[in-house]
Amino acid sequence: MSSTLKSLNFTTLQKPSTNPTLDRRARVIARLEEQKLLLADPNYKRPVRSWSKNEAGEKSLVETKQRVLPWWTVQPNGSYAFFIRSGWKPLEFEKGKAAIAVPSLEKLPAIVDTLITAVRNGELDEQLAQASAHTRPPKAKRKAA
Repeated sequence: MSSTLKSLNFTTLQKPSTNPTLDRRARVIARLEEQKLLLADPNYKRPVRSWSKNEAGEKSLVETKQRVLPWWTVQPNGSYAFFIRSGWKPLEFEKGKAAIAVPSLEKLPAIVDTLITAVRNGELDEQLAQASAHTRPPKAKRKAA
């Protein structure tokens, strides 16, 4: 080693640790924030970036807009039911109860803020873990013979 490198203190590189619980919280909070944006603007679309090949075969980053589905439905009595979607299924808060009753659309942003606080505090970690355990892994692609 050269004298310049000898003056440096070398160490091992630690592998970054991942925490699935914190990752789930961050994903749900991001989606709840999107619901607030959708409440403010019914035409809101999520920006999504992906790589695409152009005519010359070069890859380029393309940004497209993706529709955001509302996490609330109108009930027959005129009130609303708000739910958190995990994958394509609603998250169960209690056994058999997957929605929150909201009297009017104006009160929905406050409910979303309350849910964001609950997710940040870890109050829904158990339900999120159960929901992620029920997701199926992607099917393996078969090779053509």
